[in-house]
Amino acid sequence: MKHLLVLAVAAASLSAAQDTRTFTGVINDDMCAHSGHEQMRMGPTDAECTRACVMLHGALFVLADGKTVYQLDDQQTPDAYAGQKVTVTGTLDSKTSTIHVTSIAAAR
Repeated sequence: MKHLLVLAVAAASLSAAQDTRTFTGVINDDMCAHSGHEQMRMGPTDAECTRACVMLHGALFVLADGKTVYQLDDQQTPDAYAGQKVTVTGTLDSKTSTIHVTSIAAAR
């Protein structure tokens, strides 16, 4: 029985590691991600508008790749990359379109 538990834990760990992916897009806010910053224009740049929408209007940081907008479970790290093209590493919950973020880095 003990060996079965160890095998189950090992299999779950392997499965989680296999689901890790990279996503490339722009860190945006969920209020402006679909329609652009022109309507809200909460600052002179997209980065400032993104931060203002998050801080003042309760918006959430998201990753927008041009086709899909992904929710991000980490709402602190994206602030440093607001308005920038980035690569997010993590696992995707396809039911909620949420990326469980492992890391975020500026895209090259």
